[in-house]
Amino acid sequence: MALAQYQKMRRLSLAVLLLAAFVLLLFVGASGNEEIHDMVEAIGLGFIVIGIVGRMWCTLYIGGRKSAEIVTTGPYSVTRNPLYVFSSIAAAGVGAQTGSVTIAILFLIGCAVAFQVVIAREESFLKGEFGPSYGRYLATVPRFLPKPSLFRDEEELQVRTKLIYRTLTDGLVFFVAMPVFELIELAQQSGWLPVLLRLP
Repeated sequence: MALAQYQKMRRLSLAVLLLAAFVLLLFVGASGNEEIHDMVEAIGLGFIVIGIVGRMWCTLYIGGRKSAEIVTTGPYSVTRNPLYVFSSIAAAGVGAQTGSVTIAILFLIGCAVAFQVVIAREESFLKGEFGPSYGRYLATVPRFLPKPSLFRDEEELQVRTKLIYRTLTDGLVFFVAMPVFELIELAQQSGWLPVLLRLP
């Protein structure tokens, strides 16, 4: 299977996960007072911004190079899958738009776990493509959780602006969570949707 298909599978995995979560959250609400609720939402907004900016940072390094060479600098020097790390952070921010810390954590963990299947398949593909040099990268850089002490950078990068814009556009989808969850909350408060479970 080509690398482009793995990347398509990654996007599909995230979309399915978010859709399933959305359906479940129609009937789940946050417990706690309004002040905490608003603070969780604000922190979640910060996570969404970090996720989007982080994904763009990754694209600066990997854009157009992933199938041609092993990228081992910038965010790829501290984790082999920084795009997935930042997507998981943004997913936590989406979950936080419910006002629930529990839901934010569940989104973070759910997204990270969903990506593990895609990561395993990508690694198998890349081992076949790059052989021992990719094996050395596997042995030195962690799969998911970043290790900042490994950070190293390049003097300059060749940037494909089209890919940066595409990553930004893809990332802006995370902001859709804000009005969607506000509407769900309004529907729950109005009694149009029953709240079957409240989480802190």
